[in-house]
Amino acid sequence: MSPPNPTGAYIIARTLRDLGVTVVFGIVGVPVSDIAEQAIDLGIRFIGFRNEQAASYAATAYGYLTGKPGICLVVGGPGILHAIAGVGNAQANNFPLLLLGGSVETNLVTKGGFQELDSISLLTPHTKISVRPSSITSIPSVIANAYRCSFYGRPGTGFVDLPADIIMDQCEHLEDIEETPKVAHPPAGGADEARLLKVRDIIKKAKAPLVLIGKGAAYAQAEGVIRRLISATGLPFLPSPMGKGVLPDSHPQNVSSARSAALKMADVVLILGARLNWIFHYGEPPKWNPEARFIQVDISPEELGSNAADAELAIVGDVNIVVERLNHHLTNWKYDVSSSEFIVKLMAAKQKNEAIAAKAAADLSIPLTYACAFDTIKTALHSLSPPEEGGIVYVAEGANTMDISRSIFPLEYPRLRLDAGTYATMGIGLPYAIAAYEAYNGPNAQAVSGPARRKKVVAIEGDSAFGFTGMEVETMARFRMDILIFVINNCGIYFGDSDSEADWTERQGRTVKGEAGLRSWALGWEVKYEKIAQAVGGIGFFVRTPEELHKATIAGFHAKVPVIVNVIIQSGKVEKPSFGWQITAQNKKNKARL
Repeated sequence: MSPPNPTGAYIIARTLRDLGVTVVFGIVGVPVSDIAEQAIDLGIRFIGFRNEQAASYAATAYGYLTGKPGICLVVGGPGILHAIAGVGNAQANNFPLLLLGGSVETNLVTKGGFQELDSISLLTPHTKISVRPSSITSIPSVIANAYRCSFYGRPGTGFVDLPADIIMDQCEHLEDIEETPKVAHPPAGGADEARLLKVRDIIKKAKAPLVLIGKGAAYAQAEGVIRRLISATGLPFLPSPMGKGVLPDSHPQNVSSARSAALKMADVVLILGARLNWIFHYGEPPKWNPEARFIQVDISPEELGSNAADAELAIVGDVNIVVERLNHHLTNWKYDVSSSEFIVKLMAAKQKNEAIAAKAAADLSIPLTYACAFDTIKTALHSLSPPEEGGIVYVAEGANTMDISRSIFPLEYPRLRLDAGTYATMGIGLPYAIAAYEAYNGPNAQAVSGPARRKKVVAIEGDSAFGFTGMEVETMARFRMDILIFVINNCGIYFGDSDSEADWTERQGRTVKGEAGLRSWALGWEVKYEKIAQAVGGIGFFVRTPEELHKATIAGFHAKVPVIVNVIIQSGKVEKPSFGWQITAQNKKNKARL
């Protein structure tokens, strides 16, 4: 039932409902509060956060998981500035986001109004579209257009600036407001048949072929056609961190355990929904074979030919359609692994690296190592929810925590792992966990992956990363989200600064006196992060041993409230901070000199 004199706030909420929006992430305040209230009255769920940055991150992840734009609602001025973090994250990762931001009344522009900011000028260079409705009557078409733009073609951000006077303006007759335009699912692009035949011949002649699978393939829900391609052809594959699960990690053709060897030897590389950016070392030596030929499949023409890729081999199109046609053209062909020196060397590298990993996991030193802590968590979780059930969503952030854990927790289905992604954004962990919970378990759940209907969301956080958005544990508690959080606590960024509390305290004292004391990467000694969960009605565990960690994991999995397991691990040796994948040949020389 519409109000007798509907306001702009009502029209905005109604437009979102008509577009099929079921959840909005954000923080209310002047002038957007009534938009959220009207949305709730129309049946849209509003998830209120503690910081706009976190809300914008959650909306981006929700867009990735559902394939439709995640919606973020914030106030103007500082609210927009905080939410820009999510805009950058969405643009870099190609996640669909619709940001709605309040602003000062139009008649007060340039007069120094409350939280005045020229958001359109600020955001235009960083979004796909930034617009402002000219009147209450134009709201539906403006919002629908920004919504459409955000997930048509290469996904990104659509921004709508909402002046306070338009939000509060009243319409005498609802029929004066235009209907919300229909926004269909994005049309899929086809494939150039002549180019496909050329690519087919190159793949067939390859001595060391490799398929790279990125999160773009997961977003496109292309697991069906890609699984058929790999099974039929016998090609080895390597997933990106968020491309894991498009093919099962347990698949015999998965060469993740021999990643370095695969890159060094591959001569033909088929890239499905991934980019030759820093995650894959730009396709360049010394990480890659200098003679490698890269075949890109991407929805975005601008991506083709980037870095070491060859635009003449690239294919523009939807990965589902392109791979389906490749399957057709490669019918009855199979890569001959029996005579492949490439496969022999990959299997040897896999065996060697897996043995090293198993040895590391068996180290029961106290404080715990990363490997032992993660193996303990994995063992406990798998006893409750085996990977083949697809019942766990993993969120990981923190340099070492994210990098090391990606190879330890296996996935059999796609879109069950979220991490810092292309932008390497810290602070996404808890917001992404909230988004995953809402997408898979919320009252309007839309995401599907694997046979298990309900998912347990598990966030694996470095202690530094946790600090960015730690108060969002209260958001989880408020919405009764039983998310399990592990804080991998080494008392520092990358690593800690001390091996004992006494040493840390002594260093702290020197810092207070202005002397050389705590280093820039140091954090508090064994901070009791678990108490944050206890403060908001959740459960907290402080653990040091494998036995304590195992018990806490089991209890946390079964809990019906948010749980924080604070895991004390070794601080690590003091060395120059460096993210593992960023180490180049020159960096290695510099490290050797330290």
